[in-house]
Amino acid sequence: MHLFWHQRDFRIPDNRGLALAAKDESTLPVYVVDTDLLKQIGKRQRAFLLQGVRTLKQRYRKLGSDLLVRVGSPAETLESLCSEYDADRVYYNRHYRPARRNRERAVDDAVPTKSVTDLVLVDPERLAPRYQNHSQFYDDWQDQHKLTPFDPPAEDSLVSVSDDTGPPSVSADIDIPAAGYPAARDRYDQFLTAGIESYNDTRDDMQRAVEQPVGAVSRLSPYIAGGMLGIRELWADASERYDAARGSAQRNIGKFRYELSWREQNYHLLYYNPTLLVENYKSFPNAIEWREDDDGFEAWKRGETGYPFVDAGMRQLNEEGYVHNRPRQVVASFLTKHLLLDWRKGAKYFQRQLVDHDPANNYGNWQWIASTGTDSVDVRIFDPVSQLSKYDDGATYVTEYVPELQDVPANKIVAWPTLSDSERDRLAPEYPHPVVDRNEGYERAQRTFESALGKR
Repeated sequence: MHLFWHQRDFRIPDNRGLALAAKDESTLPVYVVDTDLLKQIGKRQRAFLLQGVRTLKQRYRKLGSDLLVRVGSPAETLESLCSEYDADRVYYNRHYRPARRNRERAVDDAVPTKSVTDLVLVDPERLAPRYQNHSQFYDDWQDQHKLTPFDPPAEDSLVSVSDDTGPPSVSADIDIPAAGYPAARDRYDQFLTAGIESYNDTRDDMQRAVEQPVGAVSRLSPYIAGGMLGIRELWADASERYDAARGSAQRNIGKFRYELSWREQNYHLLYYNPTLLVENYKSFPNAIEWREDDDGFEAWKRGETGYPFVDAGMRQLNEEGYVHNRPRQVVASFLTKHLLLDWRKGAKYFQRQLVDHDPANNYGNWQWIASTGTDSVDVRIFDPVSQLSKYDDGATYVTEYVPELQDVPANKIVAWPTLSDSERDRLAPEYPHPVVDRNEGYERAQRTFESALGKR
Protein backbone atom coordinates (compact mmCIF):
# COMPACT_ATOMS: atom_id res chain seq x y z
CA MET A 1 0.00 0.00 0.00
CA HIS A 2 1.06 3.60 -0.64
CA LEU A 3 0.40 6.86 1.13
CA PHE A 4 -0.09 10.00 -0.90
CA TRP A 5 0.94 13.18 0.91
CA HIS A 6 -1.10 16.19 -0.19
CA GLN A 7 0.72 19.49 0.26
CA ARG A 8 -0.52 22.44 -1.83
CA ASP A 9 -2.27 20.22 -4.37
CA PHE A 10 -5.86 20.09 -3.17
CA ARG A 11 -7.38 18.18 -6.06
CA ILE A 12 -7.85 14.64 -7.32
CA PRO A 13 -7.96 15.22 -11.12
CA ASP A 14 -4.66 15.95 -12.85
CA ASN A 15 -2.66 15.17 -9.73
CA ARG A 16 0.46 13.47 -11.01
CA GLY A 17 1.78 12.13 -7.71
CA LEU A 18 -1.60 10.74 -6.72
CA ALA A 19 -2.10 9.12 -10.12
CA LEU A 20 1.30 7.41 -9.96
CA ALA A 21 0.81 6.29 -6.35
CA ALA A 22 -2.52 4.65 -7.19
CA LYS A 23 -1.43 3.14 -10.49
CA ASP A 24 -0.39 -0.29 -9.16
CA GLU A 25 -1.13 -0.14 -5.43
CA SER A 26 -4.02 0.83 -3.19
CA THR A 27 -3.41 4.35 -1.92
CA LEU A 28 -4.38 6.25 1.19
CA PRO A 29 -4.38 10.08 0.90
CA VAL A 30 -3.01 12.14 3.79
CA TYR A 31 -2.81 15.83 4.64
CA VAL A 32 -0.55 17.00 7.46
CA VAL A 33 -1.47 20.30 9.09
CA ASP A 34 1.94 21.88 9.58
CA THR A 35 1.11 24.82 11.83
CA ASP A 36 4.56 26.39 11.54
CA LEU A 37 4.30 26.46 7.75
CA LEU A 38 0.73 27.77 7.76
CA LYS A 39 1.76 30.66 10.01
CA GLN A 40 4.00 31.91 7.21
CA ILE A 41 0.97 32.94 5.13
CA GLY A 42 -1.86 35.30 6.00
CA LYS A 43 -5.08 34.24 7.71
CA ARG A 44 -7.03 34.91 4.52
CA GLN A 45 -5.14 32.37 2.47
CA ARG A 46 -4.95 30.00 5.43
CA ALA A 47 -8.75 30.01 5.63
CA PHE A 48 -9.01 29.45 1.87
CA LEU A 49 -6.51 26.58 1.80
CA LEU A 50 -8.01 24.78 4.80
CA GLN A 51 -11.44 25.10 3.21
CA GLY A 52 -9.84 23.44 0.19
CA VAL A 53 -8.77 20.57 2.47
CA ARG A 54 -12.37 20.17 3.65
CA THR A 55 -13.65 20.11 0.08
CA LEU A 56 -11.01 17.54 -0.84
CA LYS A 57 -11.95 15.36 2.11
CA GLN A 58 -15.61 15.45 1.05
CA ARG A 59 -14.64 14.40 -2.47
CA TYR A 60 -12.61 11.43 -1.22
CA ARG A 61 -15.56 10.34 0.90
CA LYS A 62 -17.81 10.34 -2.16
CA LEU A 63 -15.29 7.99 -3.76
CA GLY A 64 -15.55 5.56 -0.83
CA SER A 65 -12.27 6.61 0.76
CA ASP A 66 -11.20 9.49 3.00
CA LEU A 67 -8.46 12.03 3.49
CA LEU A 68 -6.55 11.44 6.71
CA VAL A 69 -5.90 14.82 8.33
CA ARG A 70 -3.25 14.96 11.03
CA VAL A 71 -1.48 17.80 12.85
CA GLY A 72 2.26 17.79 13.41
CA SER A 73 5.63 17.36 11.75
CA PRO A 74 5.22 15.79 8.28
CA ALA A 75 8.22 13.48 8.75
CA GLU A 76 7.09 12.16 12.12
CA THR A 77 3.44 11.94 11.10
CA LEU A 78 4.06 10.11 7.83
CA GLU A 79 6.52 7.73 9.49
CA SER A 80 3.88 6.88 12.08
CA LEU A 81 1.16 6.40 9.45
CA CYS A 82 3.40 4.14 7.36
CA SER A 83 3.81 1.93 10.40
CA GLU A 84 0.12 2.06 11.34
CA TYR A 85 -1.15 1.18 7.86
CA ASP A 86 1.80 -0.96 6.75
CA ALA A 87 2.50 1.38 3.83
CA ASP A 88 5.73 0.77 1.95
CA ARG A 89 6.13 4.18 0.27
CA VAL A 90 4.99 7.81 0.45
CA TYR A 91 4.34 9.62 -2.83
CA TYR A 92 4.23 13.40 -3.06
CA ASN A 93 4.48 16.26 -5.54
CA ARG A 94 7.61 18.40 -5.26
CA HIS A 95 7.37 21.99 -4.11
CA TYR A 96 10.08 24.62 -4.37
CA ARG A 97 9.68 27.02 -1.48
CA PRO A 98 12.72 26.47 0.80
CA ALA A 99 10.60 25.70 3.87
CA ARG A 100 8.73 23.01 1.95
CA ARG A 101 11.90 21.57 0.44
CA ASN A 102 13.34 21.22 3.94
CA ARG A 103 10.27 19.32 5.06
CA GLU A 104 10.39 17.10 2.00
CA ARG A 105 14.01 16.21 2.71
CA ALA A 106 13.07 15.31 6.28
CA VAL A 107 10.31 13.03 4.97
CA ASP A 108 12.76 11.45 2.50
CA ASP A 109 15.05 10.65 5.42
CA ALA A 110 12.25 9.17 7.51
CA VAL A 111 10.45 6.86 5.06
CA PRO A 112 10.78 5.50 1.51
CA THR A 113 9.42 8.14 -0.88
CA LYS A 114 8.75 8.87 -4.52
CA SER A 115 8.43 12.51 -5.55
CA VAL A 116 7.48 13.91 -8.95
CA THR A 117 7.20 17.25 -10.75
CA ASP A 118 3.58 18.42 -10.69
CA LEU A 119 3.59 22.11 -9.81
CA VAL A 120 4.94 23.27 -13.19
CA LEU A 121 4.69 22.16 -16.79
CA VAL A 122 8.46 21.86 -17.22
CA ASP A 123 10.77 20.50 -14.54
CA PRO A 124 13.31 23.26 -13.75
CA GLU A 125 16.11 20.68 -14.00
CA ARG A 126 15.39 20.31 -17.71
CA LEU A 127 16.34 23.95 -18.28
CA ALA A 128 19.52 25.97 -17.84
CA PRO A 129 20.10 27.30 -14.31
CA ARG A 130 20.06 30.95 -15.35
CA TYR A 131 18.62 33.15 -18.10
CA GLN A 132 19.29 36.82 -18.85
CA ASN A 133 15.62 37.64 -19.40
CA HIS A 134 12.21 36.13 -19.91
CA SER A 135 12.54 35.92 -23.68
CA GLN A 136 15.52 33.59 -23.42
CA PHE A 137 13.75 31.50 -20.80
CA TYR A 138 10.60 31.32 -22.91
CA ASP A 139 12.48 30.18 -26.02
CA ASP A 140 13.88 27.18 -24.14
CA TRP A 141 10.74 26.52 -22.13
CA GLN A 142 8.36 26.41 -25.10
CA ASP A 143 10.53 23.78 -26.83
CA GLN A 144 10.18 21.38 -23.89
CA HIS A 145 7.64 18.56 -23.97
CA LYS A 146 4.63 19.15 -21.70
CA LEU A 147 2.70 16.24 -20.22
CA THR A 148 -1.03 15.85 -20.73
CA PRO A 149 -3.38 15.86 -17.72
CA PHE A 150 -3.44 12.80 -15.47
CA ASP A 151 -6.70 10.96 -14.94
CA PRO A 152 -8.00 10.67 -11.39
CA PRO A 153 -7.33 7.28 -9.78
CA ALA A 154 -9.93 4.55 -10.04
CA GLU A 155 -12.19 4.37 -6.99
CA ASP A 156 -11.10 0.83 -6.17
CA SER A 157 -7.47 1.97 -6.00
CA LEU A 158 -8.20 4.21 -3.01
CA VAL A 159 -8.16 2.64 0.45
CA SER A 160 -11.60 2.24 1.97
CA VAL A 161 -11.31 4.07 5.27
CA SER A 162 -13.28 6.52 7.36
CA ASP A 163 -11.74 9.18 9.55
CA ASP A 164 -13.59 12.03 11.28
CA THR A 165 -10.60 14.31 11.87
CA GLY A 166 -10.69 17.44 9.77
CA PRO A 167 -8.53 20.54 9.48
CA PRO A 168 -8.78 23.38 12.00
CA SER A 169 -11.07 26.31 11.33
CA VAL A 170 -9.53 29.68 10.53
CA SER A 171 -11.62 32.83 10.17
CA ALA A 172 -10.74 35.55 7.69
CA ASP A 173 -11.53 39.26 7.80
CA ILE A 174 -13.01 39.15 4.28
CA ASP A 175 -15.29 36.86 2.29
CA ILE A 176 -13.08 34.25 0.65
CA PRO A 177 -13.90 32.50 -2.65
CA ALA A 178 -15.39 29.03 -2.71
CA ALA A 179 -12.46 26.62 -2.44
CA GLY A 180 -11.65 23.31 -4.10
CA TYR A 181 -11.50 21.73 -7.52
CA PRO A 182 -15.22 22.07 -8.42
CA ALA A 183 -15.12 25.83 -7.82
CA ALA A 184 -11.84 26.11 -9.74
CA ARG A 185 -13.20 24.13 -12.67
CA ASP A 186 -16.37 26.21 -12.75
CA ARG A 187 -14.32 29.42 -12.76
CA TYR A 188 -12.16 28.14 -15.61
CA ASP A 189 -15.19 27.06 -17.64
CA GLN A 190 -16.63 30.57 -17.28
CA PHE A 191 -13.42 32.04 -18.61
CA LEU A 192 -13.14 29.55 -21.48
CA THR A 193 -16.69 30.43 -22.52
CA ALA A 194 -16.60 34.19 -22.14
CA GLY A 195 -13.05 35.46 -21.82
CA ILE A 196 -10.14 33.54 -23.24
CA GLU A 197 -10.81 34.48 -26.89
CA SER A 198 -10.60 38.19 -26.01
CA TYR A 199 -8.05 37.92 -23.20
CA ASN A 200 -5.22 39.96 -24.74
CA ASP A 201 -7.63 42.70 -25.80
CA THR A 202 -9.33 43.04 -22.42
CA ARG A 203 -6.81 41.98 -19.77
CA ASP A 204 -5.82 45.58 -18.97
CA ASP A 205 -9.25 47.15 -19.49
CA MET A 206 -9.96 48.30 -15.94
CA GLN A 207 -13.57 49.28 -16.68
CA ARG A 208 -14.28 45.76 -17.90
CA ALA A 209 -12.41 44.35 -14.91
CA VAL A 210 -15.01 46.03 -12.71
CA GLU A 211 -18.03 45.19 -14.82
CA GLN A 212 -17.04 41.64 -15.83
CA PRO A 213 -14.36 40.36 -13.41
CA VAL A 214 -14.29 36.84 -14.89
CA GLY A 215 -13.89 37.47 -18.59
CA ALA A 216 -11.58 40.43 -18.67
CA VAL A 217 -9.17 38.11 -16.86
CA SER A 218 -9.53 34.56 -15.59
CA ARG A 219 -9.47 35.24 -11.80
CA LEU A 220 -7.99 31.74 -11.44
CA SER A 221 -4.97 32.81 -9.39
CA PRO A 222 -6.31 31.67 -5.97
CA TYR A 223 -6.98 28.20 -7.37
CA ILE A 224 -3.67 27.88 -9.17
CA ALA A 225 -1.78 29.07 -6.08
CA GLY A 226 -3.72 26.60 -3.93
CA GLY A 227 -3.17 23.69 -6.30
CA MET A 228 -6.93 23.30 -6.77
CA LEU A 229 -6.58 23.15 -10.56
CA GLY A 230 -3.81 21.19 -12.26
CA ILE A 231 -1.43 23.14 -14.45
CA ARG A 232 -1.54 20.46 -17.17
CA GLU A 233 -5.34 20.62 -17.25
CA LEU A 234 -5.16 24.41 -17.50
CA TRP A 235 -2.63 24.23 -20.33
CA ALA A 236 -4.39 21.42 -22.20
CA ASP A 237 -7.78 23.15 -22.33
CA ALA A 238 -6.25 26.44 -23.44
CA SER A 239 -4.14 24.65 -26.06
CA GLU A 240 -7.15 22.76 -27.42
CA ARG A 241 -8.92 26.05 -28.00
CA TYR A 242 -5.77 27.64 -29.40
CA ASP A 243 -5.41 24.90 -32.02
CA ALA A 244 -9.07 25.24 -33.05
CA ALA A 245 -9.10 29.06 -33.16
CA ARG A 246 -8.12 31.44 -35.91
CA GLY A 247 -7.21 35.10 -36.23
CA SER A 248 -7.73 37.36 -33.23
CA ALA A 249 -9.19 34.56 -31.13
CA GLN A 250 -6.02 32.51 -31.52
CA ARG A 251 -3.87 35.56 -30.77
CA ASN A 252 -5.81 36.19 -27.56
CA ILE A 253 -5.62 32.57 -26.43
CA GLY A 254 -1.92 32.55 -27.26
CA LYS A 255 -1.40 35.49 -24.93
CA PHE A 256 -3.09 33.61 -22.08
CA ARG A 257 -0.81 30.62 -22.65
CA TYR A 258 2.22 32.91 -22.81
CA GLU A 259 1.35 34.48 -19.46
CA LEU A 260 1.56 31.03 -17.86
CA SER A 261 5.24 30.96 -18.81
CA TRP A 262 5.93 33.81 -16.36
CA ARG A 263 4.73 31.60 -13.53
CA GLU A 264 6.97 28.85 -14.86
CA GLN A 265 9.97 31.17 -14.86
CA ASN A 266 9.28 32.37 -11.34
CA TYR A 267 9.33 28.78 -10.10
CA HIS A 268 12.47 28.15 -12.12
CA LEU A 269 14.03 31.15 -10.35
CA LEU A 270 12.98 29.89 -6.93
CA TYR A 271 14.29 26.39 -7.65
CA TYR A 272 17.77 27.62 -8.56
CA ASN A 273 17.77 30.58 -6.15
CA PRO A 274 16.34 29.53 -2.77
CA THR A 275 17.12 33.00 -1.37
CA LEU A 276 14.78 34.68 -3.90
CA LEU A 277 12.34 35.50 -1.09
CA VAL A 278 14.89 37.44 0.95
CA GLU A 279 17.78 38.59 -1.26
CA ASN A 280 18.13 40.58 -4.49
CA TYR A 281 18.38 38.28 -7.48
CA LYS A 282 20.51 40.80 -9.37
CA SER A 283 23.96 41.76 -8.13
CA PHE A 284 24.71 45.47 -7.78
CA PRO A 285 28.17 47.07 -7.52
CA ASN A 286 26.80 49.33 -4.78
CA ALA A 287 24.04 48.91 -2.23
CA ILE A 288 20.59 50.24 -3.11
CA GLU A 289 19.95 53.09 -0.70
CA TRP A 290 16.37 52.23 0.27
CA ARG A 291 14.60 54.89 2.32
CA GLU A 292 12.97 54.53 5.72
CA ASP A 293 9.53 56.13 5.70
CA ASP A 294 7.03 54.58 8.11
CA ASP A 295 4.36 57.18 7.34
CA GLY A 296 4.67 56.63 3.60
CA PHE A 297 4.53 52.86 4.03
CA GLU A 298 1.41 53.07 6.18
CA ALA A 299 -0.25 55.41 3.67
CA TRP A 300 0.59 52.92 0.90
CA LYS A 301 -0.89 50.03 2.88
CA ARG A 302 -4.10 51.95 3.59
CA GLY A 303 -4.49 53.17 0.01
CA GLU A 304 -4.09 56.82 1.00
CA THR A 305 -1.10 57.94 -1.06
CA GLY A 306 -2.95 60.59 -3.06
CA TYR A 307 -2.32 58.65 -6.25
CA PRO A 308 -5.76 57.32 -7.30
CA PHE A 309 -4.63 54.26 -9.27
CA VAL A 310 -2.27 53.19 -6.47
CA ASP A 311 -4.90 53.71 -3.81
CA ALA A 312 -7.60 51.83 -5.72
CA GLY A 313 -5.25 48.87 -6.11
CA MET A 314 -4.33 48.80 -2.44
CA ARG A 315 -7.93 49.11 -1.33
CA GLN A 316 -8.95 46.26 -3.63
CA LEU A 317 -6.19 44.19 -2.05
CA ASN A 318 -7.34 45.04 1.47
CA GLU A 319 -11.03 44.50 0.74
CA GLU A 320 -10.85 41.39 -1.45
CA GLY A 321 -7.49 39.70 -0.90
CA TYR A 322 -6.93 40.09 -4.62
CA VAL A 323 -5.72 42.88 -6.91
CA HIS A 324 -5.86 43.00 -10.69
CA ASN A 325 -2.46 42.50 -12.33
CA ARG A 326 -2.18 46.01 -13.84
CA PRO A 327 -2.65 47.93 -10.57
CA ARG A 328 -0.67 45.16 -8.82
CA GLN A 329 2.32 46.23 -10.89
CA VAL A 330 1.64 49.92 -10.37
CA VAL A 331 1.36 49.72 -6.57
CA ALA A 332 4.59 47.70 -6.39
CA SER A 333 6.42 50.17 -8.60
CA PHE A 334 5.14 53.11 -6.57
CA LEU A 335 6.43 51.59 -3.32
CA THR A 336 9.86 50.65 -4.66
CA LYS A 337 10.44 53.64 -6.94
CA HIS A 338 8.41 56.73 -6.02
CA LEU A 339 8.61 55.97 -2.28
CA LEU A 340 11.92 54.11 -2.68
CA LEU A 341 11.05 51.55 -0.01
CA ASP A 342 12.54 48.05 0.06
CA TRP A 343 10.62 45.55 -2.08
CA ARG A 344 10.71 43.02 0.78
CA LYS A 345 8.37 45.22 2.82
CA GLY A 346 5.78 45.23 0.07
CA ALA A 347 6.16 41.53 -0.73
CA LYS A 348 5.60 40.60 2.91
CA TYR A 349 2.49 42.76 3.09
CA PHE A 350 1.15 41.08 -0.05
CA GLN A 351 1.92 37.69 1.48
CA ARG A 352 -0.24 38.59 4.45
CA GLN A 353 -3.15 40.08 2.49
CA LEU A 354 -3.46 37.95 -0.66
CA VAL A 355 -5.75 34.95 -0.99
CA ASP A 356 -3.80 34.04 -4.14
CA HIS A 357 -0.35 34.39 -2.58
CA ASP A 358 2.15 32.21 -4.42
CA PRO A 359 5.71 32.39 -3.08
CA ALA A 360 7.44 32.19 -6.46
CA ASN A 361 5.08 34.57 -8.23
CA ASN A 362 4.82 37.07 -5.40
CA TYR A 363 8.52 37.44 -4.72
CA GLY A 364 9.65 36.91 -8.32
CA ASN A 365 7.28 39.59 -9.59
CA TRP A 366 8.14 42.01 -6.79
CA GLN A 367 11.80 41.67 -7.70
CA TRP A 368 11.05 42.23 -11.39
CA ILE A 369 9.11 45.40 -10.59
CA ALA A 370 11.78 46.57 -8.13
CA SER A 371 14.51 46.22 -10.81
CA THR A 372 16.33 43.71 -8.62
CA GLY A 373 15.11 40.67 -10.60
CA THR A 374 15.26 39.41 -14.17
CA ASP A 375 14.05 42.50 -16.01
CA SER A 376 16.32 43.40 -18.93
CA VAL A 377 15.66 47.12 -18.29
CA ASP A 378 18.02 48.58 -15.68
CA VAL A 379 15.44 50.82 -14.01
CA ARG A 380 11.76 50.35 -14.85
CA ILE A 381 9.36 52.87 -13.32
CA PHE A 382 5.59 52.73 -13.81
CA ASP A 383 4.25 56.27 -13.81
CA PRO A 384 0.98 56.06 -11.83
CA VAL A 385 -0.53 59.02 -13.68
CA SER A 386 0.09 57.79 -17.23
CA GLN A 387 -0.88 54.25 -16.22
CA LEU A 388 -4.25 55.50 -15.01
CA SER A 389 -4.72 57.59 -18.15
CA LYS A 390 -3.97 54.59 -20.35
CA TYR A 391 -5.93 51.84 -18.59
CA ASP A 392 -8.72 53.58 -16.65
CA ASP A 393 -9.24 56.97 -18.25
CA GLY A 394 -12.91 56.95 -17.22
CA ALA A 395 -11.84 56.26 -13.61
CA THR A 396 -14.32 53.38 -13.35
CA TYR A 397 -11.91 51.18 -11.44
CA VAL A 398 -10.67 54.02 -9.25
CA THR A 399 -14.11 55.16 -8.16
CA GLU A 400 -15.15 51.56 -7.45
CA TYR A 401 -12.60 51.47 -4.63
CA VAL A 402 -12.01 55.15 -3.79
CA PRO A 403 -15.46 56.58 -3.01
CA GLU A 404 -14.01 59.97 -2.01
CA LEU A 405 -13.48 60.59 -5.75
CA GLN A 406 -16.88 59.47 -7.04
CA ASP A 407 -18.09 63.03 -7.69
CA VAL A 408 -14.82 64.20 -9.26
CA PRO A 409 -14.61 64.40 -13.08
CA ALA A 410 -12.56 61.54 -14.55
CA ASN A 411 -10.00 63.83 -16.15
CA LYS A 412 -9.35 65.46 -12.78
CA ILE A 413 -8.95 62.05 -11.12
CA VAL A 414 -6.37 61.08 -13.73
CA ALA A 415 -4.49 64.36 -13.21
CA TRP A 416 -4.93 64.40 -9.42
CA PRO A 417 -1.22 64.33 -8.43
CA THR A 418 -0.54 67.22 -10.82
CA LEU A 419 -3.33 69.51 -9.55
CA SER A 420 -2.77 72.35 -7.12
CA ASP A 421 -3.51 71.82 -3.44
CA SER A 422 -6.37 74.30 -3.61
CA GLU A 423 -8.03 72.53 -6.54
CA ARG A 424 -7.72 69.16 -4.83
CA ASP A 425 -9.24 70.58 -1.65
CA ARG A 426 -12.15 71.95 -3.66
CA LEU A 427 -12.81 68.76 -5.61
CA ALA A 428 -12.44 66.13 -2.88
CA PRO A 429 -11.49 67.52 0.53
CA GLU A 430 -11.57 64.07 2.17
CA TYR A 431 -9.08 62.51 -0.25
CA PRO A 432 -5.37 62.99 0.59
CA HIS A 433 -2.78 65.03 -1.23
CA PRO A 434 0.10 63.06 -2.81
CA VAL A 435 2.61 61.74 -0.29
CA VAL A 436 5.43 62.36 -2.76
CA ASP A 437 5.82 64.67 -5.73
CA ARG A 438 5.47 62.72 -8.97
CA ASN A 439 8.59 64.10 -10.64
CA GLU A 440 10.73 64.22 -7.51
CA GLY A 441 9.93 60.57 -6.72
CA TYR A 442 10.73 59.51 -10.27
CA GLU A 443 14.03 61.39 -10.41
CA ARG A 444 15.10 60.22 -6.94
CA ALA A 445 14.54 56.59 -7.97
CA GLN A 446 16.56 57.10 -11.16
CA ARG A 447 19.47 58.59 -9.23
CA THR A 448 19.41 55.90 -6.57
CA PHE A 449 19.40 52.98 -8.98
CA GLU A 450 22.03 54.54 -11.24
CA SER A 451 24.26 54.89 -8.17
CA ALA A 452 23.63 51.28 -7.18
CA LEU A 453 24.50 50.20 -10.74
CA GLY A 454 27.73 52.23 -10.64
CA LYS A 455 26.56 54.68 -13.30
CA ARG A 456 27.04 57.78 -11.13
